[in-house]
Amino acid sequence: MKPVLSVVAPCYNEEKSVPLIAQAFSTAIGKRRGIEVILVDNGSADGTQTEIKKQAKKYSFIKLVVVKKNIGYGFGIHSGLKHAAGEYVVWTHADLQTNPADVIKALEIILKQEKPEKCFVKGKRKGRPFFDVFFTLGMAVFESVLLRKVLYDINAQPNLFHRSFLEKVPNPPNDFSFDLYFYYMAKRMGYKTIRFPVEFRKRVFGQSHWNTGLKQTWKFIKRTLEYSIKLRKSLEEESHA
Repeated sequence: MKPVLSVVAPCYNEEKSVPLIAQAFSTAIGKRRGIEVILVDNGSADGTQTEIKKQAKKYSFIKLVVVKKNIGYGFGIHSGLKHAAGEYVVWTHADLQTNPADVIKALEIILKQEKPEKCFVKGKRKGRPFFDVFFTLGMAVFESVLLRKVLYDINAQPNLFHRSFLEKVPNPPNDFSFDLYFYYMAKRMGYKTIRFPVEFRKRVFGQSHWNTGLKQTWKFIKRTLEYSIKLRKSLEEESHA
C-alpha cells in the first residue's frame, strides 16, 4: 500500500538523538497507518547509521537512507525525498528541537483543504530567544524585498506538501537555503501557504552545526544572501528568455 505521508529527517552526528526521535515518531504516529519515516544518515562521522539500523528493526515505519559524504543540509533532505513513496512529503529536524507530532498536525491541516495538492504547510516557531527572533526578522525583511514575496520565519519546520510539487522544483540548493527555495517557489507558483504555530525547543544532545557563534552566523547569512541574489538573477533571466 502506498504511504499517505513520507517524513524525511536528515541526521548528522545524531547518534544519541536517533533512539529518542524514533520513539517520538512512534508516539506521534500511534495507530495510524500509511506513514513512513526516512532517517537520512547525512554523512555522519559517529554511529548514527548503526543506530538508525537498530531503530529500523524496532519500528517498521523507519527507513534508512545513507549519504556517504556530507555535502549539506539540503542535499541530505533531497536524498531522502528521492526515496519517499508517500502521496504527501514533509521534512523536519532530527535534533528534537521540533516535535515529531508537528508533522501529523501539518498532515491533518492539508487534508482539510479544498485543493490540498496546491497547498504548502509550514510551521511558525514560537518560544525562541530574542536574538534568534531578531535575526529571523532581519532575514525575512531582506528576502521579502529581494524576492518580492512575503517570506517570514523561513527556516521553521516542518514543511509539507503534495509530492507533485517535487517535479516542479528539480534543482534545489544543497545547503541551508533549501528551506528558502521551497518556501519561495511555493509562493511564486501560487500555492496556498498555511502556517501553524510550533514550539521550538533546546537541543537534547549535541550542538547546532551552524548556529555556534557570531562567526558561523555571519557565514550562514553570507551564503544565504549570495544564494538569494543568485536565485533572483536566474529567475529574471528565465522571465526574459
